[in-house]
Amino acid sequence: MPFQVTKKSRPLIYQQGRSAILFLSPTLLVFSAFILFPVLFSFYLSFHKWNMFSQERAFVGLENYTRVLQSAEFWSVLKNTAVYTLGTVPLNMAFALLVAYFLHKKVFGKKFLRTAFFTPVIISAVAAAVIWRWIYEPNFGLLNYFLSWFGLPSVNWLNDPTAAMSALIIMGVWKTFGVNMVLFAAGLEAIPQHYYEAAEIDGAGKWSKFWNITLPLLSPTTFFIVVMSIIGSFQVFDIVYVLTSGGPLGTTKVLVFYLYEQAFKFFEMGYASAVAYLLFALIFILTLLQIRFLQRRVHYT
Repeated sequence: MPFQVTKKSRPLIYQQGRSAILFLSPTLLVFSAFILFPVLFSFYLSFHKWNMFSQERAFVGLENYTRVLQSAEFWSVLKNTAVYTLGTVPLNMAFALLVAYFLHKKVFGKKFLRTAFFTPVIISAVAAAVIWRWIYEPNFGLLNYFLSWFGLPSVNWLNDPTAAMSALIIMGVWKTFGVNMVLFAAGLEAIPQHYYEAAEIDGAGKWSKFWNITLPLLSPTTFFIVVMSIIGSFQVFDIVYVLTSGGPLGTTKVLVFYLYEQAFKFFEMGYASAVAYLLFALIFILTLLQIRFLQRRVHYT
């Protein structure tokens, strides 16, 4: 029987409402101060010209958005972000699935290996950059030493415009693939064993079971990882800041680093806010397209 609001029950409902707001008030206060206000204020700033130190904010309408879209540097930075995304997401997912599938079997030291592969995720970006600066060092670095085994020449990974983005992609994959490995591992654990037993009775081999059972039933996990990985790669900032600072010659400058420069180096707060909202619109459209075209390929058990 549905609950009916009567005159007698109204005070109780109001009291419960006040109690709920009182209990939620710390969270609402933090949310309003650190999320809601910055979002609304940056939207307001995107229509103004402000250097962060002046009391005056001149209304400029859509001029900031027009300047961003007419800037050649913005399109160059957008191209760098797209290259980083196309480089990291497929590699990250393939490596994460390979490791998760390997550790799904009966392997000695499985828990230790999972912990070891997940460790880069919890390492701070600064500490990771120190490690990778040593690996990428052109004269004594580990990577060039490894290349020398095959007679390949040394590469100046962080200062060569043709190699810097590759260096960034390798570090990005190393730093983040542990999260996807854990998600794939959970997805593999959720696949019912009787599908494999039925396939074995029908004479299916390992590749056939992987292609026709594992991959389709992993599709909900894969879909989630694709969406979140693309969003994360468009928001990459910390490893760019500490490893290359957008160089050399701007070849590793990505959208969020460009936004940071405009806001806190050149103090173009309105322009930076316009970049932030264009980035939000881009990620929103990409996510909608992925839901529109990929969700139909998702299979559930």
